[in-house]
Amino acid sequence: MDPVPAFPGKLAAPVLSTLSRILRPLVRLLLTHGVTYPLITDIIKATYVDVARREFRLNGKRQTDSRISLLTGVHRKDVKRLIEEETRGDPAHAGVSLGAALLARWLGAAEFLDEQGQPRPLARLASDGGVASFEHLVESVSKDIRSRVILDEWLHLNMVFLDHADRVVLNLEALTPTRDFGEKLHFLEANVHDHLAAAVHNLTGGQPPMLERSIFYDQLSAESVQELRAMAGELAMQAMQALNRRALELEREDQQAGRNSDRRINFGTYFFQGPSKEEPAERMGSDTETEERDAAA
Repeated sequence: MDPVPAFPGKLAAPVLSTLSRILRPLVRLLLTHGVTYPLITDIIKATYVDVARREFRLNGKRQTDSRISLLTGVHRKDVKRLIEEETRGDPAHAGVSLGAALLARWLGAAEFLDEQGQPRPLARLASDGGVASFEHLVESVSKDIRSRVILDEWLHLNMVFLDHADRVVLNLEALTPTRDFGEKLHFLEANVHDHLAAAVHNLTGGQPPMLERSIFYDQLSAESVQELRAMAGELAMQAMQALNRRALELEREDQQAGRNSDRRINFGTYFFQGPSKEEPAERMGSDTETEERDAAA
């Protein structure tokens, strides 16, 4: 990262216009949950200060409050306060959740796959199914929680069901984030952050470029969109299962070879559908105009 951001005036307008569009769904989420603008101003300030402090250092020099203030436009007193108040991170957001780790193993480890490479139905207990059991699946990821607790929760969320032989069957349609709001929020944070980070890496000339591909059509019928949605879901599942299997293999190889394993990846897919043109906003009237209309009525 350049120590001083090169930001010619001719580039500011399109970047700010892009930012406005990127923020729209986020602002929609905030308003839905009653988060008003004043509540997020300190978060924005703190983020500006944190990024400047960590990523825009001058080589060989200590990053000072004055320089951070110059870079960010945040008052030096606020810079000092925000640095002192900075938390060390929320452990609840560290790493991958237990549910995600269990799904990754069920979809990728050979003992949990059938001949076609699909997640096989699992006996409830290791005494019945051995390694091909739900109990063994849970214990292979964590020994701190009983498999029955996970099974009851996943049955409640419709992530699994029991077949005629009383085996646990994975509901592949449930591989989107769970209904639990906290879990969905965790994936929103991780996925949107990493997608934006990849895009910014490419826009700022980072090497090698990171994968970021999409297709876009805006003259389709609702029927065509539904067909493409089903096709996208099928192809995405194939790609994610293949990559997941290989990632598990490489993780084991790295551990066995004693390699430095401090890198992470995030590969995901999404499918969005909506109107080709945004609905025009209704013209806002002033309070005075509203009072005049009410008086006339």
